[in-house]
Amino acid sequence: MTWPAPVELAGEHVRLEVLRPEHEAGLMEAVQDGRLWELWYTSVPAPDRMALEIARRQKLQEEGRMLPFTVFNALTGETVGMTTYMNVDAVNRRVEIGSTWYRKSAQRTGFNTECKLLLLNHAFEALNCIAVEFRTHFFNQQSRRAIERLGAKQDGILRAHTVTPDGLLRDTVVYSIIAAEWPTVRHHLQWLTGRNQIAS
Repeated sequence: MTWPAPVELAGEHVRLEVLRPEHEAGLMEAVQDGRLWELWYTSVPAPDRMALEIARRQKLQEEGRMLPFTVFNALTGETVGMTTYMNVDAVNRRVEIGSTWYRKSAQRTGFNTECKLLLLNHAFEALNCIAVEFRTHFFNQQSRRAIERLGAKQDGILRAHTVTPDGLLRDTVVYSIIAAEWPTVRHHLQWLTGRNQIAS
């Protein structure tokens, strides 16, 4: 069996289901909330590329390199976005949480905090991970603030790490949470989710 095995995760406001082709219509609608594919410093699929992105993530899942999820509002059933366990290292029990995007109306509402709490709790409590990574573009200040707010610590910056689709060089900022930090981070995230009111 692949590691991590497919799983559904659910909280008070957020539900994560393993990505499936039948999620395409909801994801196409969600990505248009804010025209997210137009952001230059991140990679979000345009509506007409959603089927290809679903197929790409599913292929990586079949290869044991990724476990992709569709993010839903647990109260309304509305499709919110996508997230993944990626860069899976089963031998060293490490995953990265990334390739994440949420419809604009769900940003800064508490969805991300509860979503990350679900993913981190499963990674450390069920998968027994020794570390969970987060990576983002140097210029994606919104993403960097969100990662730091979770309690992740910056490991460093990979200079000229990748070439973006438009031919530019990307500096990648790497963060992580290690197993020894998880109890304190979990307490912090539970406190944050208790304070956040997520609109339904």
